[in-house]
Amino acid sequence: MNIAIIGAGNVGRTLGRAWAKRGHAVSFGVRDPQDPKLQAVASGVAGMTFTSNADAARAAGVVAVCTPWPATEAALRSCGDLSGKAVIDCTNPLKPDLSGLTVGTDNSGAEQVAGWAAGAQVFKAMNQIGFNLMDAPSFKQGTPVMFVCGEGDKKKLVLQLVKELGFDTVDAGGLKIARLLEPYALLWIHMALRGGLGRNFGFALLRE
Repeated sequence: MNIAIIGAGNVGRTLGRAWAKRGHAVSFGVRDPQDPKLQAVASGVAGMTFTSNADAARAAGVVAVCTPWPATEAALRSCGDLSGKAVIDCTNPLKPDLSGLTVGTDNSGAEQVAGWAAGAQVFKAMNQIGFNLMDAPSFKQGTPVMFVCGEGDKKKLVLQLVKELGFDTVDAGGLKIARLLEPYALLWIHMALRGGLGRNFGFALLRE
């Protein structure tokens, strides 16, 4: 699968390397593809390239959006036509001080992403745990859960890509469920940064 990663921060780098290690062709959309600092991102992992947002998205069937929320609209618009592609929204519409969300209750960041990526199938995922645990998380107590929401025939593909990363992957419903998943992600952030748990934990789904 050709996957475009829009944004080369902590989340983008982790997901890009993780999927490349699993045999996918990964292209990062970045401002300066010639930036020497990017070579460290690709170190030791084959199948990764760096190009513009538009070129990365054009060649990909799946586009993972890993930008800071304030930069997300511009980044998506710079990708060009995303019609027919699966867009995985990994962002959270956080306030600058991480104290809350800028979007919520009757809307979600993912629904806004769907408006900016007209014609794409948008899915919310990989926003509910820290970047340090996005590749093969391992806990003695079990496997952390990752909820995925969105609509379209590409959902099966997105669920599989998330499962490959090592999560108990659960279909949570349509895209409006992002209105629940984004505050849920904020709970993880609160407990990690202010609740005393640190970054090395995840939520699990227990079944009887």
